[in-house]
Amino acid sequence: MKVAVSTDGNEVSQHFGRCEGYNFYEVKDGEVKNRIYEVNPGHQPGVIPKWLNERGAKVIIAGGAGPKAQGYFNDFGMKCVLGVSGKISEVIEKYASGELEGGESSCDH
Repeated sequence: MKVAVSTDGNEVSQHFGRCEGYNFYEVKDGEVKNRIYEVNPGHQPGVIPKWLNERGAKVIIAGGAGPKAQGYFNDFGMKCVLGVSGKISEVIEKYASGELEGGESSCDH
């Protein structure tokens, strides 16, 4: 399964749409494989969820996302794991092992 992590430097971005870029990972049988980084294509309503979907992402991990973005993800059948913070390398390993817990979105709009 392809997982996209909203990225600012080495940390999970607190706003998926305003991040620097996205790390894409293949996660299979508890293992993380094939990291690919792509720069954020630009924050406009609906653009990034569609862009992530076109790249095959089934899960998005971020600190937060607004309700419209969450609706777009839902329309594409993508799972959102929000309320996440920390180093990307640790977060993706926790996700792969089933230990990552999301929470409230850090976005307040």
